Amino acid sequence: MKNLAGLMKQATQMQARMEEMQAKLESMTIEGSAGAGMVNVTLNGKGDMKAIRIDPKLADPEEMEMLQDLILAACADARTKLDATASEEMKKVTGGLNLPGGMKFPF
Repeated sequence: MKNLAGLMKQATQMQARMEEMQAKLESMTIEGSAGAGMVNVTLNGKGDMKAIRIDPKLADPEEMEMLQDLILAACADARTKLDATASEEMKKVTGGLNLPGGMKFPF
């Protein structure tokens, strides 16, 4: 019974740390960029786009395809950074315990 009580206590502590980490991630912003900083995208910790900045030099109607590609690249860059940050935060909470393949935060 002692082991079960200890396990339950650890699970409760882990849940509290997970909730703290989730709140921390939600409050942070991550920026991705493309085209040597000509396009910047800001995501919140949930992955929602909060801002986009485009250098006015890219507003050429003949270059719209390139601009669209740069926006997609900046979004992908921001998402990659967000995933890496979330992974690092998860390692802090789990004490470095790696999650099984396919399990990502949030669950």
